[in-house]
Amino acid sequence: MVPELAGRAHLQQIIPVTDAALQKAQISLPEIDAVAFTQSPGLIGSLLVGACFAKSLSLALAKPLIAVHHMQAHVLANLIPEEKPSFPFLCLTVSGGHTQIVQCNAPGNMEVIGETIDDAAGEAFDKTAKLLGLPYPGGPLIDRYAKEGNPFAYSFPEPQIPGLNFSFSGLKTAILYFLQNAGKSAIYKEIFTATEAEKKDFIQEHLADICASVQQRIVSILLNKLKKAADQTGIKQICIAGGVSANSGLRNAFTAMGIQNGWKTFIPPFEFCTDNAGMIAITAYYKFLENDFVSLDAVPSARSSWA
Repeated sequence: MVPELAGRAHLQQIIPVTDAALQKAQISLPEIDAVAFTQSPGLIGSLLVGACFAKSLSLALAKPLIAVHHMQAHVLANLIPEEKPSFPFLCLTVSGGHTQIVQCNAPGNMEVIGETIDDAAGEAFDKTAKLLGLPYPGGPLIDRYAKEGNPFAYSFPEPQIPGLNFSFSGLKTAILYFLQNAGKSAIYKEIFTATEAEKKDFIQEHLADICASVQQRIVSILLNKLKKAADQTGIKQICIAGGVSANSGLRNAFTAMGIQNGWKTFIPPFEFCTDNAGMIAITAYYKFLENDFVSLDAVPSARSSWA
């Protein structure tokens, strides 16, 4: 993804998309109650386009302005369907840039109780796909191939990180060495022994099993920490969210773990898992009810702490 091109695409599409949304909702601009935008985190060019457009609408229409935190919106995507969790609930939020366990006590009262100390789970999927020669975004492709493979064909290490935090950098390194060895030796021994041809042949022949084994390990890392969080907090209302929550392996394993542990589990529909306007809107709705507005000098940020 090229940030500059993404920003330009936002600039080109924001007015047509707004017009299409108004037509689908069968309302006019003066009928809306407020204007919301994603303040952070994200690609700064895209955020600036959205923020400037939202501020212009807010000023022109004399409507209140609402700033939304991207990761809070992923959590609250679980409140879009009719069947929604009750408070408090836990949410495992997994995307290309973030991996977090959030305790949500109310729409405006959330606490991150666990997060990655290095790389995100979504990045581990995409980097693995790149090593396998799969195009970006590779996570969905790994999920597709994993359905045809044996998840226990190969064993990858699970990081022993204390508490509720995650780590995926070591797993990515283990996968790299495994592929460089073309599966011939232990993960951390005799590295760089296979030729490029041997490695390519090994990947081609065992692609489904490799994808299934990698996916199984990433999912087990995520859910083992989630179970630990549920045990520590005593909370039984459990959700997942974020782009990686569209992964079928994670969804199936999460549902099975919920049944096993007596949880009430919730997963947003696919269209609300990846980045989408609906999750921003539902978050803005609850902020509107609390009169949680911002002024026109609100500044977007590519990176920000939990807001």
